[in-house]
Amino acid sequence: MPRLPLFAASLIVLSTAALAEPGIDLTIYADNQALVQDTREVTFTGAPQKVEFKNVSAQIRPETASLAASDMRIIEQNFDYDLLSPAKIMENAVGQTITLVRTNPATGAETRETAVVLAANGGVVLQIGNRIEVLRDDGLPVRVIFDKVPPNMRADPTLSITLQGNPGKREAALRYLTPGLGWRADYVALYDDKAGTIDVQGWVTLTNNSGTTYENARTVLVAGNPRLLGQSSGRSYRSPGMVEAGTESGSRERLGDYYLYPLAERTTVANLQTKQVSFLDVHGAPAQHGYESRFGWLQTSDTPISANTVYTFSNSAKGGLGDQLPAGVVRFYIRDSRGQAQFIGESAIGHTPMGSKLAISTGQAFDVKVQPVVESRTRVNDRRWKTAMRYTLTNALPKPVTVRVIQSGLWGDVRITSESQKSERRDADSVIWTVTVPANGKTDLTATLDTRY
Repeated sequence: MPRLPLFAASLIVLSTAALAEPGIDLTIYADNQALVQDTREVTFTGAPQKVEFKNVSAQIRPETASLAASDMRIIEQNFDYDLLSPAKIMENAVGQTITLVRTNPATGAETRETAVVLAANGGVVLQIGNRIEVLRDDGLPVRVIFDKVPPNMRADPTLSITLQGNPGKREAALRYLTPGLGWRADYVALYDDKAGTIDVQGWVTLTNNSGTTYENARTVLVAGNPRLLGQSSGRSYRSPGMVEAGTESGSRERLGDYYLYPLAERTTVANLQTKQVSFLDVHGAPAQHGYESRFGWLQTSDTPISANTVYTFSNSAKGGLGDQLPAGVVRFYIRDSRGQAQFIGESAIGHTPMGSKLAISTGQAFDVKVQPVVESRTRVNDRRWKTAMRYTLTNALPKPVTVRVIQSGLWGDVRITSESQKSERRDADSVIWTVTVPANGKTDLTATLDTRY
């Protein structure tokens, strides 16, 4: 169907108390969904009339449309989304009479014939007088002339509303939800190894694939995940990179349980465009560079395994980035001996409340290795086993390093009966040893575990 009718019962007429000034207001969510408010001045005649809102999103969800205006009632609305194109206009002309104009390439003379369009499925079939002809793209100059645009076809996506209101000019705001507009956060982090600090630039990357350009729009971005029908009600969202959740409140505006990131200036969000806007710029926040290796239960290796390179920092108000961080990708850079910033890796983070501690891995280390070895497994009795583990850490760097060795899989009533250095219980499943490895040296970490299996 070329248009979708909706009746008054499905169009909500809202109070005009909170109408924005004329123009476009965009509220864009990170899950490819946006709320569009299009406020225009309408001249009401007092009689039933049709008002057309052109250039609405080509992906508008018509069932979400609502109109806010005073002294008005809605009769009907229609979304005309069958847009003009050579193929579409020919499809809609099936059964209609058109005019073919052929040009003789030798003389330039034109000849005209009328034809009835019989079909336009993968090609155009015409009836010209008593003959049937297929319109081919054979390089000869041929034009097709239509007497009129087929009904309900539009050059732009259009929502037409039949309404009746008291005579006079006043503002009316059309609000609707649409997919095709979305955003994500991208972070550029520059680590200073000597100072132990990090500079972080946060960018909003805004993408418009909705089929419509929004001119000079007031734009606000929402960090959060509003539920949409079709999503699992039990769905939960992990926060990669966050090792300790923050408890600080900042000054950023909230919307329910979400945070708002308004763009400072009006901006044109063009169709098929990606736009970037800065929202975070912090210099000299404390940060640490370290290493981490995680091993599963009874994991043993014949060869050393590269440790993960990890950068740890905070987004607290004091001594951190000082802001809530919407989910996105952090790309890390470090300066080489010439002072040139070089890319060293990237990692995702989840929505991060202020005051959190983050540990982000950028890849595997070249010179820092850990080799886990199960040295022995002894059956103590029919219920208990004794497992001796050795972790050999090596460091080929000309400076000492710190490695966090994480042993997971310690479910049940696992007991560490002996260890070469004190561990810290991470959670019910794992423990951590923080091991210092000397420059150009190695360290052995040993532990004996008493388990059921």
